[in-house]
Amino acid sequence: MSSQPLSPSNFKDLFDSVEAFLFDCDGVIWKGDELIQGVPKTLQMLRSKGKKLVFVTNNSWKSRSQYAQKFQSLGISVSQDEIFSSSFAAAMYLKAKDFPSQNKVYVIGGEGILEELQLAGITAFGGPEDANKTIDLKQNCFVEHDKSVGAVVVGIDPNINYYKLQYGTLCIRENPGCLFIATNRDAVGHMTALQEWPGAGCMVAAICGSTQKEPVVVGKPSTFMMEFLLKKFNVSCSKMCMVGDRLDTDILFGQNAGCKTLLVLSGVTTQSALQDPSNNIQPDYYTNTISDMVDLSKLISGSLLHHFVVRWFAPSIKLKRYGCSPLRSRTIL
Repeated sequence: MSSQPLSPSNFKDLFDSVEAFLFDCDGVIWKGDELIQGVPKTLQMLRSKGKKLVFVTNNSWKSRSQYAQKFQSLGISVSQDEIFSSSFAAAMYLKAKDFPSQNKVYVIGGEGILEELQLAGITAFGGPEDANKTIDLKQNCFVEHDKSVGAVVVGIDPNINYYKLQYGTLCIRENPGCLFIATNRDAVGHMTALQEWPGAGCMVAAICGSTQKEPVVVGKPSTFMMEFLLKKFNVSCSKMCMVGDRLDTDILFGQNAGCKTLLVLSGVTTQSALQDPSNNIQPDYYTNTISDMVDLSKLISGSLLHHFVVRWFAPSIKLKRYGCSPLRSRTIL
């Protein structure tokens, strides 16, 4: 079944049936360090209507507390308890597996993973501290690795280098029972407002190639994070809506869990990619940005009734934007 453009009629159905909205961050809330237009009003409107908000990001570069600080710096008040990052998911996965206290975790990734692991009581190293380590491939080059490493966690790492790849590879291949955990496999992401950049999937693929092993993926589209969401917010999946900009992570995550799904075109996915015949991941709905929900909410409440009566027989830009015809608008109004 093909996706429906978000319109006044189907948005009302969606809004009335949902208790919690799950939002991706990159490409949905912001691009890099720039807030996407209309986001604060949208989140405020949803909160005022009693909707629960959760922010589920695959970007492991930051911890939950660091993401809360980023929201604050952008003028949005979000508590740490409303944020579920793949860095947090990696820590929770190891904790759920009763990771031995005598073992360590080697991190290919950012400070966010290290912080979440430490908060979970797990000893971890690597990450930024190995950013400047180099390899000189002379005949007798040899890298020593810690035999107590019981897991390697791989996430987005702008400082990836040959040393990190070798160290992680040695741990996985030579330490008995060493786990290979990926925060996510996103191929690209909006690390800055102006460009898409290689995502964690590139780093994960390198370790897959060198170890000939597949990782346990704890971020979207894995439903691992959903288990924590269900316990935390006590809302059934059928009453949740996953809002994201990626088909293969955000939307698939929602579908795997049985949530309703809304794709926004403000990030990596274009409408042409969504409607390409080769695409087999179809969200329930799609729209330009999450701020469209504010306009639709106003339409439903009737605050724009006069505007549309005045333009009763005129072409309506807004109606076309939401995939409605003027005739359909009469029925709605």
